Amino acid sequence: MSNRPSSARTKAPEASADPRGDFNAFGLEDMAYVRAVCVDGQRLHAVHAADGTPLTVITNRDLAFATIRQYEMEPLSVH
Repeated sequence: MSNRPSSARTKAPEASADPRGDFNAFGLEDMAYVRAVCVDGQRLHAVHAADGTPLTVITNRDLAFATIRQYEMEPLSVH
């Protein structure tokens, strides 16, 4: 049993059948990630929404990050 008052406890949001709802509960709808991909032997950068939805493919990593920021989202890098 914890000595902390119940008001100091934080509770994680309930999991939903729609994973996008889970991302939104944590504020991840404002994030997108950039992942290096190889297409026809060319190194490109795929941009995905936090839920994994592909958004676009861009030739330059810095441009991918700038594009995400242009849409008022926070870019994340996936290795």
